[in-house]
Amino acid sequence: MSATDRSGSDQPSATPADLYASWFDQFPFYRYLGLETEESRPGYARLGMPTGPNTLGGVGGSVHGGILAALVDVAMLRAIVPLFTDGDEPGGTVDLSITYLRPVLGSRVTVEASVLKRGRMIAVTEVSILDDQGRLCAKGRALYAFRKKE
Repeated sequence: MSATDRSGSDQPSATPADLYASWFDQFPFYRYLGLETEESRPGYARLGMPTGPNTLGGVGGSVHGGILAALVDVAMLRAIVPLFTDGDEPGGTVDLSITYLRPVLGSRVTVEASVLKRGRMIAVTEVSILDDQGRLCAKGRALYAFRKKE
């Protein structure tokens, strides 16, 4: 499917996932954290983040727990947005939990989000946070709401 722009040329229509990917790359908070999308497809996302002065402040010089909770929310969105259909509107995060298993030390954090179920109004996601040695440091779960456009 294509849309005609003002110049009259045919260009492919941007999907909600394409628009979000572009927005994601420019969002000031994500840039502040240094977040990078390593992989994104419908129902899955893997993000990377270097550690440093903007992210540290946790136990023993680890990544701050609040940053890790924010990463659960961000990675969940990155996995869910490609599942949006033309009739969907974002409804927001309904619930978010995180279990801290060990401090995140090292030079890089990897965050992997998987959509476990995408229902009519709610999506359930699971998020793993790994240190630069691939050790599981935190596990999150987030629920996200969809609304239908009126």
